Amino acid sequence: MTIRVLLADDQALLRSAFRVLVDSEPDMEVVGEASDGAQAVRLATEHRPDVVLMDIRMPGTDGLAATRMISADPRLAAVRVVILTTFEVDDYVVQSLRAGASGFLGKGSEPEELLSAIRVAAGGEALLSPVATKGLIARFLAQDGAGAYEERDPARSERLASLTGREREVLVQVAGGHSNDEIAERLAVSPLTVKTHVNRAMGKLGARDRAQLVVIAYESGLVRPRVE
Repeated sequence: MTIRVLLADDQALLRSAFRVLVDSEPDMEVVGEASDGAQAVRLATEHRPDVVLMDIRMPGTDGLAATRMISADPRLAAVRVVILTTFEVDDYVVQSLRAGASGFLGKGSEPEELLSAIRVAAGGEALLSPVATKGLIARFLAQDGAGAYEERDPARSERLASLTGREREVLVQVAGGHSNDEIAERLAVSPLTVKTHVNRAMGKLGARDRAQLVVIAYESGLVRPRVE
């Protein structure tokens, strides 16, 4: 299966470099290029890519707003957004994850990392850079205040109560940045069983993917931030 990629960045030279890299892979193709968020949403609706590489800072409609629009459109439920950022620690990244992005990647990442991120996002099996993303979310949630995470989103806290004991256990492991195989080993079950629990938790909590499960785990208070 060919992974269809949409590039969204206001720097033409950077888009060209990404296009050459992506198109050089036998299992990937660039289906469009956008120079701002509004164009990214329009092209995502037109081409239905598997993955959108989205820059945050763009003129007009920025990447954050575009991510929200894509995530809110039921027609684009299968589209995964990967945020590209110059800054590893950026409040916009957390907001994007809350808005529905699947993860983030620094613009200074190695080409192999970018290609791997696209494949991971398209496969939907694991969170991009799980430990780094988890730490970033924890850091910014911790800055919101010392406690009362349960009160931040009462609706999600209520939905959390609908999870079975095993689903909550798996959710904690997902928030810890562990893959399905790692969780299976920790809980002495099969990877397929873990995947089933993850999918059920996503359905009950209204999460698009594992990235949102991490956010929900922290915002609901199921997992507490530990800031070094």
